[in-house]
Amino acid sequence: MDIYGAIDSLAALSQETRLMAFRLLVREEPEGLAAGEIARRLSVPHNTMSAHLAVLSRAGWIISQRQSRSIIYRAHLGHMNETIQFLVQDCCAEHPEVCEPLTVSQYCYSEDKDEK
Repeated sequence: MDIYGAIDSLAALSQETRLMAFRLLVREEPEGLAAGEIARRLSVPHNTMSAHLAVLSRAGWIISQRQSRSIIYRAHLGHMNETIQFLVQDCCAEHPEVCEPLTVSQYCYSEDKDEK
């Protein structure tokens, strides 16, 4: 991830409904939720929620998979990990132990846990 990718990615989360949707999907890992259920839980009209999910998807924060007649959305934990790693990459250059909790694997999700 480069700085422009990080800016685009973080911009997608800089809106209340999108941030709430992403956080909801993180809580619902690994099963995910249908778009209608996300809209219902957040009290957002379906068409509005669809637009927000599209922004999150283009930015890499969520992934979707068709299941029968529904589209199930999941948090893309690999992207979340990549973004966190980018943010702490140069953390405390003289004292890396300050950022150690963010860089230790037990606190971050690996890419292979992300995809089913």
